[in-house]
Amino acid sequence: MVVTRHEGKTSLTVRGPETKATTADCPAHGEWFAIRFKLGTFMPLLRPGHLRDRNDVTLPNATSRSFWLNGSAWEYPNFENAETFVKRLVHDGLIAEDCLVSAVLLGQPQELTTRTEQRRFLQVTGMTRGAIHQIERARYATNLLKHGVSNLDAVYEAGYYDQAHFTRALKRWIGQTPAQIIRAEQQLSFLYNTKSP
Repeated sequence: MVVTRHEGKTSLTVRGPETKATTADCPAHGEWFAIRFKLGTFMPLLRPGHLRDRNDVTLPNATSRSFWLNGSAWEYPNFENAETFVKRLVHDGLIAEDCLVSAVLLGQPQELTTRTEQRRFLQVTGMTRGAIHQIERARYATNLLKHGVSNLDAVYEAGYYDQAHFTRALKRWIGQTPAQIIRAEQQLSFLYNTKSP
């Protein structure tokens, strides 16, 4: 869920998973904050598979301070009351957690066929377990690079076949090549270290 405040208007958008890296349009003078659900948590009214790859749903405004959800007006959350907002959504059954997904992610054996498990995982998360694994691996590799690990060591540590596989994966899932990630981190480090106290 993303709350946007821009040009005097507020909106709440429910976003789903993405099967590739995309950019977000953030015009100047706007404010944004997001509530990110952990994997396996979803809104039964707005299934992740239907929201996948920027098929976002912006909920209609009820007033300038509230929006419509499931026939009721809800006040827009802010950073300070986001946890209370989520607790209310859970209480009203508008957010659910699928225990099977959590168990699969923890590697706990299930008494379901592999096919049933895969279908349920896709239904709840909007993505296959394989795609989620690839995203997690790309994020891990990105963090390695940001912490100064060399390209070759990151390839090995993250379990990529070779440098080309590594570069393609990061470009797809993160939206940047390893060189771009390293360069951006070096620029941030330079700016941080050159600021006067």
